[in-house]
Amino acid sequence: MKYNQLGRTGLKVSELCLGSMTWGTQNSEAEGHDQIDYALDHGINFIDTAEMYPTTPLSSETQGDTESIIGSWFAKTGRRSDVILATKVSGSGYRRVRDGIPISPDTINIAIESSLERLQTDYIDLYQLHWPNRGSYHFRQSWSFDATGQDTNETLEHMHEVLEALDILVKAGKVRHVGLSNESAWGTAQFLKIAEANNLPRMASIQNEYSLLCRIFDLDLAELSHHEDVGLLAFSPLACGMLTGKYRSNTVPDGSRASINEGLGGRFKPNAMAAVDAYAGVAEKHGLDFTQMALAFCLTRPFMASVIFGATSMVQLENSIQTTELNLSDEVLADLAGVYRDFPVPY
Repeated sequence: MKYNQLGRTGLKVSELCLGSMTWGTQNSEAEGHDQIDYALDHGINFIDTAEMYPTTPLSSETQGDTESIIGSWFAKTGRRSDVILATKVSGSGYRRVRDGIPISPDTINIAIESSLERLQTDYIDLYQLHWPNRGSYHFRQSWSFDATGQDTNETLEHMHEVLEALDILVKAGKVRHVGLSNESAWGTAQFLKIAEANNLPRMASIQNEYSLLCRIFDLDLAELSHHEDVGLLAFSPLACGMLTGKYRSNTVPDGSRASINEGLGGRFKPNAMAAVDAYAGVAEKHGLDFTQMALAFCLTRPFMASVIFGATSMVQLENSIQTTELNLSDEVLADLAGVYRDFPVPY
């Protein structure tokens, strides 16, 4: 297992991060605990969660249960110091938490106390804003995204207020570092500019979707990441399981995410499945496990701080962690680049 610098925080996070959003629905508390035990035994020191989890399916009744499962593991094992823990505050992107009230200093203060209680800890290592209030082009919203309705002054004032609220939490010891999620290059740059000008907490990372099927980050955000030391925490590196091959030939296994969340959030499209078949062909040509190849590709990216993966079984968990032993050859990377040119934006 390799460890990467998390922005300019001084923290070193494992190149693979254990995602938790299935714990509480697809996975029981005991299974969540087993996954944490196994991951830590194999070098992972980084766990990502959010106050809105679990997600499959999303419901008001289970909201927060994932954090509670992590909290009960901390209480049972006493190993809080062995984990770099990341969680997120929700906002208008999800209406089942506080009725979708936008992120503000007040909602941050409410959210952090609830998360700390569920997680049975007195601090969060990385506290992330789950979505920007002004809107986002992520989660297939790029099809209709229009930034011209945004009020620049209002947005910048909001960013300043949020950073001031986060600064209070950092000084109180409740939060060590802060980060973004589902953000743009412009939004990230503004947060960095305001923080530097006012001696406020610097955004350490940005958690956006990234996989062989979703490579928006390769452009402006990669440039920002390089110059500003804001690493990517990649979510959905397997495109919700599409890059494991489980959904090929339009197969939808019982209990899979596609059987619960129909359409996989707009990902399950004919063009995307054609791209999946092409990438699977590369794995078959070179004798590689498809899942491991997809994760290993993400690990090759120069802007990657950590790749967040999830599992619903120990077999999946073990297989994904073995990715750290795989080095993709130049021939494999060239073949992947060829598929990318054919399918640059498959969904």
